[in-house]
Amino acid sequence: MKIRVVSSKEEIFTLNPNERVVHLAFRPSNKDIFTLVETCPKIEAIQIPKSYRRTVSKSIGMFLEMQRIQLIEGDVWGHRKDINEYYIIPPSVFEKIKEMKIAGKSNEVIEERILRESRLNPDMVAYIMNKEAQAWA
Repeated sequence: MKIRVVSSKEEIFTLNPNERVVHLAFRPSNKDIFTLVETCPKIEAIQIPKSYRRTVSKSIGMFLEMQRIQLIEGDVWGHRKDINEYYIIPPSVFEKIKEMKIAGKSNEVIEERILRESRLNPDMVAYIMNKEAQAWA
């Protein structure tokens, strides 16, 4: 899974309209989030750092919920935007989730293990597990 890392408000206008998961590395205003949703109509999730999450208005939270867009709290640890504009979640994470699901492990056990073995945050792991569950259904 690829997460498009966006470093500035101006960069929103240059995004591919097919982006599905975007990480905003700046403190977004309501207008920035509206612009992002307009620019990327297929967006499924927006990830922002924990410190910025608290500044997102309740009205934006409701807007995203109505659009079925998840607002995920988290970071892209160790990512260098100057090298690659995408943060890649390794396929091994998805394989490990699938293996554990097949083995009959509970969602809590799977989430705990993935959190321990990867640098992903709980919201992103929950999003991935939900996405995988939909793909297998």
